This record gives sequence, structure tokens and C-alpha cells, in this order.
Amino acid sequence: MQRIVLFLTLLAGIAVMHSTAQAQTRSDLERQRAEIQREIQEVKNSLDQTKKNRKESLGQLALLQRKLKLREAAIKNISSQISYIESDIDKSREEIDRLKGDLDTLKLQYEKSIAYAYKNRNNYDFLNFIFSASSFNDALKRVEYLRSYRSYREQQSEAILNTQTLLQKKISGLELSRKEKDQALTKQEKEKMVLVDEKKEQDVVVNKLRSREKELSSELNAKQKADNKLRASIKAAIDREIRIARQKALEEEKKAKAAAALAAAKKETTVKKEADANAPGAVAAKTEERPATEASKSVFDATPGGEIISDNFEKNKGKLPWPIDKGNIKINFGTYSIPGTRLRGTNPGLTMETEEGALVKAIFDGEVVSVFDVEGESNVLVRHGKYFTTYGNLSSSSVSKGQKVKAGQAVGRAGVNSDGNGEIEFLLLIENKNLDPAAWIRRR
Repeated sequence: MQRIVLFLTLLAGIAVMHSTAQAQTRSDLERQRAEIQREIQEVKNSLDQTKKNRKESLGQLALLQRKLKLREAAIKNISSQISYIESDIDKSREEIDRLKGDLDTLKLQYEKSIAYAYKNRNNYDFLNFIFSASSFNDALKRVEYLRSYRSYREQQSEAILNTQTLLQKKISGLELSRKEKDQALTKQEKEKMVLVDEKKEQDVVVNKLRSREKELSSELNAKQKADNKLRASIKAAIDREIRIARQKALEEEKKAKAAAALAAAKKETTVKKEADANAPGAVAAKTEERPATEASKSVFDATPGGEIISDNFEKNKGKLPWPIDKGNIKINFGTYSIPGTRLRGTNPGLTMETEEGALVKAIFDGEVVSVFDVEGESNVLVRHGKYFTTYGNLSSSSVSKGQKVKAGQAVGRAGVNSDGNGEIEFLLLIENKNLDPAAWIRRR
């Protein structure tokens, strides 16, 4: 009987732990769903702003594409929730079947004990059972046995009631899970219907952009030319920084070698004097050979504090702030294409759309190494150890070369694009190699 009670206790404990784990996972999914809905609402608000312009734009298309991805993520999130609910339903069914089996076993055992008690209900039989003992100790054992048997029947009764209660809870939980699944399926169908409408909305914008293909082609060609000039200016500035860093590294190396040679000479002189004093004619001790230092991975890491800054920048990958407070990515990093057209291109960074004249801020502590002009717009290049960030297409800059800047400090204001919206070019490089800034900044 004790084994049965222990089994039921363990079963209840496992059920509680399982439901807790499930609740945590499903709680995570619910938080994720809320975050996706928040992002969708933000995109909707941005779209409402872009729709004020009479003509469709690449920025509007980018927002629609982002909204579609978020909607698909929402549908996938609901599918994951449904999977967890179905898994919970299956486990509940298994536990219900197991509990029913346990309940039948308990009832059968209880019936047998009751039948036995009924057959031996006469007090004379109990007294005869006790007094027929061979010794006083044997009589005490028989009394204890009768007490244990009575307690056993009580435990049986309690185990049956507990199992019935647990079984009813599982059945009620199963019904709730079924209703929850039905609600999730209804919600998923609604999201799918919204997705169909949003795809139609995107198709309308794509068709209108297709009718403006020549105009867009001219706009993107102009961007490509500006990007080429921007990249050339950035390369020239970074190459200059590399030369300066190498020169500083050589100077530091010369100083270190001179200091080491001086220290070695002093040590050799001291050793020689001691040898002459203690053992005339003794050979002077050999100078210790210094192990070769490992070559630095980057010339900027060899500069004072350079490696620390680079490491700190790397540790914040995926957590760095956006250079603008409000806005969205109009054109992503790398090769891109405009749906419904033959337009293709390569973007060295992120083209971000924002409000006209919006403040543009440094994403990390660093030093301004160049402020230059491209196509009449200001550009600011900031160094963070071996990493560089560029804030381009600024209507004005508020920093100067050699100035130290902090994360969140304004470096200028956003310029204006052909659609009348604010726009900046945001680039990230490790020395002269372009990186995708989207992988480094926080997700919105």
C-alpha cells in the first residue's frame, strides 16, 4: 500500500514539474508573441506616416516586407503554442488512462479488504485471534497487526479519494487545453487572413513601383555612385589610420627594445662584476633570451587601449543601439533587389529612413577620425579600436576630427532623400572590411 501512495505522490510531483516547465516555455512564447505584435504596431505607425506621401517609395516597400515577416513570425509563434498544447493534451490523456488503471486497482484491493473485514466482523473472532497467541509478545504483535490492518483500510480509502480528485483535475485540465487549442487555431486563421491581405497590399505597392522603374533606377544609380565615393573616402581615411597606427606601433617597439637592451646591459654588467669579484676569470653569465611576442591580430590592437576597446565593442554585438531614435531600415546590407523590377544593387551598410533633421548618434565610445563631404552631404567616421562606424548622408555634423565621443552622443543630423524623408547611410567596418550592421545593433 505504501508503494502505491508513494507512486501517486511521485506522479503528482512529476505532473507539477512538467506543467511548470511547460508554463515557462509557453510563457516565453507568449512574451515573444506580445513583442511581435508590438513590432507590427510600430511598423503600422511608420506606414501611416509614409502613406502621407502620394507616391509609393522603397521605404514603404521595406516596411511592408518587414510587416510580412513579422506576421509570418506571429503565425509560426502560434503554431509553436499549438504544438505545446497538443503535447500537453497527449500527456494528459496518458495520465488520465494511468490514473483510471490505478483507481481500478485501488478499488479492487479495497473491496477485498472490506469483504475480509465483513467476514470477520464478530468481536469473538478478534478476541479469539488475540487470546490464541502462544505468548504475551505474540498477542501484542497480533493487536498491532489488527491496528495496522485498520490503518491500511483507511489509507486505501484516502488513496482512492486522492486519485479520484487528481483524475478529475486532469480531466478538467484536458477540457481547458482543448478549448485553448481551439482558440489558438481560430487566432492562427485570423492571422493567416491578415497575411493574405498584407501580401495584396505589398503587391499593389510593387506594381506602382514597377511603373516608376526608370525613376527608381536613376535614384539607385545615384546612390551607387555616392556609395562608391563614400567607400573610397572611408578607405582613404582608414588606410591613413592604419599607417599612423603602424608608425606608433614601430615607435613603441623601438622604445621597448631600447629599454630591454638597456636593462640587459645593466644586468650583464652587474653579473660580470659579481663574477670578477667572486671567481676571477669566470665566464660572464649569458643574457636571458626573451620569448618572441605573438603578433597582434590588428595593428589597432597594438595601440594603447586599442585591444580593450575592440574587445568591448565585440562583447556588445547584437546589443548596440541604433544611430537614430526613430526609423526603419530602407535598404539592407549587401546585395538587394526590388521585387517586380529588374533593379539590383549592393549596399555597403544600412540605408535608414527617419524624420528629416533627426539627430544621428554614435553607437559606441570612440574617436572621430574623419569628417568629410560626399555629394554635398556630411559624413562622420568614428573609430572604436579596430572597428569603424560611418554616419553618412548628414545635413550637418556636430563633431570634428580628433574629438572623443560617447555612445549616444549626437554626431550630426539626418539629410533628406528624394521622397522628402530623413535618411542616413550607416556603415560598420573592421579595418577595411564591411560588416552587416544589422547583426550588431539591437533588434527593434
